[in-house]
Amino acid sequence: IGKFKKYTICLCCTCGVPIPPNPANMCVACLRTQVDISEGIPKQVTVHFCKQCERYLQPPASWVQCALESRELLALCLKKIKSSMTKVRLIDAGFLWTEPHSKRIKMKVTIQKEVMNGAILQQVFVVEFVIQYQMCDDCHRVEAKDFWKAVVQVRQKTVHKKTFYYLEQLILKHKLHQNALNIKEIHDGIDFYYGSKQHAQKMVDFLQCTVPCRSKTSQRLISHDIHSNTYNYKSTFSMEIVPVCKDNVVCLSPRLAQSLGNMGQVCVCVRVTSTIHLIDPNTLQIAEVDGNTYWRNPFNSLCNPRQLEEFIVMDTDVIRDQKLGAGAGMRSNKHTLAEVWVQKTSEMNTSQQYHCRTFLGHLLNIGDLVLGFDFANSNVNDEYLNKMNPHHVPDVVLIKKSYDRNRRAKRRNWKLQEMDKDREGMDTDDERQYQDFLEDLEEDEALRKNVNIYRDASKIPVESDTDDDGAPRISLVEMLEELSLTDATGEEGADMMTD
Repeated sequence: IGKFKKYTICLCCTCGVPIPPNPANMCVACLRTQVDISEGIPKQVTVHFCKQCERYLQPPASWVQCALESRELLALCLKKIKSSMTKVRLIDAGFLWTEPHSKRIKMKVTIQKEVMNGAILQQVFVVEFVIQYQMCDDCHRVEAKDFWKAVVQVRQKTVHKKTFYYLEQLILKHKLHQNALNIKEIHDGIDFYYGSKQHAQKMVDFLQCTVPCRSKTSQRLISHDIHSNTYNYKSTFSMEIVPVCKDNVVCLSPRLAQSLGNMGQVCVCVRVTSTIHLIDPNTLQIAEVDGNTYWRNPFNSLCNPRQLEEFIVMDTDVIRDQKLGAGAGMRSNKHTLAEVWVQKTSEMNTSQQYHCRTFLGHLLNIGDLVLGFDFANSNVNDEYLNKMNPHHVPDVVLIKKSYDRNRRAKRRNWKLQEMDKDREGMDTDDERQYQDFLEDLEEDEALRKNVNIYRDASKIPVESDTDDDGAPRISLVEMLEELSLTDATGEEGADMMTD
């Protein structure tokens, strides 16, 4: 008996074509004419897009940032048709190429569904998403000039703005300015406007960890919905920075000076970071005063940078093996104690000279120029200074060595970034104060560790600029290359979508 292989073949009940048997007894072509598994799934859907912030609306009320043909945009598009695909199985989905300016997004979708008598049918179709412009709530508030819900007001009651320049660089480095809707600079501080209270609170926490300050919070009721019992507030955070800047001469209270290691009451502020760094010019003792300590024992600056006078060093003598009293604090290892005789450059035709101690012994030589504050010929009204023994008040307090400012500016081959902010009521002295801050960065290595310094390609050093006059400089190792985003033609990149 021969064995024969049996091939099971049946005919389509509609067109009669031989097909493998299936529960519907119909070929695929006839089955598709009878059943459309994509029925009920919309083939054209509207997607809302905000041109101002380039975000897509994700129902019901959230806006998300999505790039073209990204996974985030694919997930957003699938959510738009998810409710109509409950009876089918999604197999695959992907984008079809369209012009970026066509306001159309095409997505190729593959689905499966069980049809007649258990037969599984697979179908591929295209869904077109039409982009319609709609302004989001955040951008709408910006356009309506009622955009902010929280404001951080940073204030410092000083003449100089060195602390604000330093604070600006820290904000740029940590990119905290990106969430701000607007930044407004006024004569005694900066205002940061935010669309949510959480972003403002984040800025407040950053300021409290960065500079010595204290804060106050208030809020104002804007509206109240009695039906849903919801309130709309505008919050205000007031941040007051300590009124002491770098290179300020201060007079401490006797109680605070004793708690800091029996240091002298007349000190010089060498740096302001998260704490106030003080140095005693008579003993080289150093101390740090945080914000809480300052507000418990406040002290004011005795002079501002405009009151500093220029002296010339007539004689200098380095003091070695200086012995400190009992209970003394730490001494600075970066400075050298010296006794110097100086004379004002404005009094060179006289024989008047001044004797003082200074912490700049490692920098000063005979004939150098130095900036200092003249106590002997000044009238200072300070609570603690007036109560001091006159014999303990120095005639002159030297602050910093003086260099040729024009030569330093020409030789400076680096720059800093600046925040985009509105200015009003600005002082004409801002440029000089900004140059002072740049010089402070060159002189203080510890200060510029927290600042991003960029190489200035427009500054080309020439032979005359290479003459070294002893002024501190920033090395190329500490500089960053500034990033510029350009397209293939060298032009700035265009917006993602235009009308």
